Amino acid sequence: MKNPRRVVITGLGAVTPIGSGADGLWEGLRRGEPAGRAITRFDPAPLRTKIAAEIDGFDPLEYMDAKKARRLDLFSQLSVAACRQALIDAELASEHSGHTLRSAAVYLGSALGGVPVSEVEHERYVKKGLRAVSPMLALSVFGGAGPTNVAMEFGIRGPAMGNSNSCASGATAIGEAFRLIKAGGADVALAGGVEAPIAPLTISAFSLIRATSTRNDEPKAASRPFDRDRDGFLMSEGGAMLVLEELEHAQSRGARSYAELLGYGATNDAYHMTAPLPSGEEAAQAMRLALTEASLTREEVGYLNAHATSTPLGDAAEALAIRLAFGEHAERLAVSGTKGLLGHALGASGAIEAAITALALDRNWLPPTVNLEDPDSESLLSYVPTPGAEASVDAALTNSFGFGGFNVSLALGRWQAM
Repeated sequence: MKNPRRVVITGLGAVTPIGSGADGLWEGLRRGEPAGRAITRFDPAPLRTKIAAEIDGFDPLEYMDAKKARRLDLFSQLSVAACRQALIDAELASEHSGHTLRSAAVYLGSALGGVPVSEVEHERYVKKGLRAVSPMLALSVFGGAGPTNVAMEFGIRGPAMGNSNSCASGATAIGEAFRLIKAGGADVALAGGVEAPIAPLTISAFSLIRATSTRNDEPKAASRPFDRDRDGFLMSEGGAMLVLEELEHAQSRGARSYAELLGYGATNDAYHMTAPLPSGEEAAQAMRLALTEASLTREEVGYLNAHATSTPLGDAAEALAIRLAFGEHAERLAVSGTKGLLGHALGASGAIEAAITALALDRNWLPPTVNLEDPDSESLLSYVPTPGAEASVDAALTNSFGFGGFNVSLALGRWQAM
């Protein structure tokens, strides 16, 4: 019987509020300074939530020519930028990589895609009429704009998919691309998530359902995973794209690997649009499915990067799900909620956190749960303390859960240990 195809992560690209590129993201994690601040993208005075985690210094001209930058909205700009970083990191960005990329896949998730740009265009329409609206609007707002623009930029003609599975979108994209490679549908895939949600109506929409924090006077302390005093998530922006590669293909070209992607589990709560299933059973099942595909026992997992958005219901339900999935081992499992640093970039978060988990395995350091000062008695787990912990871990899970009841868990393994 032929050995099953294995999938490794050979490139990382990230544009986030704490740093860009694999090394920039890592430096931001080690620095440990939360990214929350008063919104500068527009005047937030009328809003209930006036804070967010914005990216500083993003220049699309570092990743594309001026004509293309003018044509693309921020969502698609970030998509191209994160992919270019990932390809460079994987040493697949040269002219000699054209044949490899031609048959590659692009799987990119985003909760909102280019929808926020429609806010600006609607205001122009109301004030000045249809002629003031960008002719690119219709080509910007759909979620498939991200993978489409990436495919055109890099000449990728293999399968392309955009999904909008709310806050689990990025992790879903990685999991589905992993399965595609395992099944022989591609040897290389760019997979991850991108989000550009910092706009007045978008922020207000989440504020209306009391999902976002109103700790406006303490923006750096607003995102508080598992803390008793949490009051909602801190909206963030950015993206991460991973180069996933079939192992023999990667080895044939001498590629380095950050980690091996071992398993993918996905379920749905079938319960409520915004509230998680109180029992946590379906989230726990997603973790079990990822472990089963990875051929891992729960005792073999040393680290878990939690979804942990800092919402009262969500964090408690996830903690319960972790205990259901891991049993007594949950008391020893190192857990961190990195949204304390980054905020919540909706559909991009799962991809950013998958990149963080791969880096943690590769570099023997576990990021902390920043702003966790008084753990909720209902959410007690073995949290990684600030400022982080030096640790050699062989296997890890990263969770992504989203409105609509989406539950996704990815299992990763240390490459050196495989």
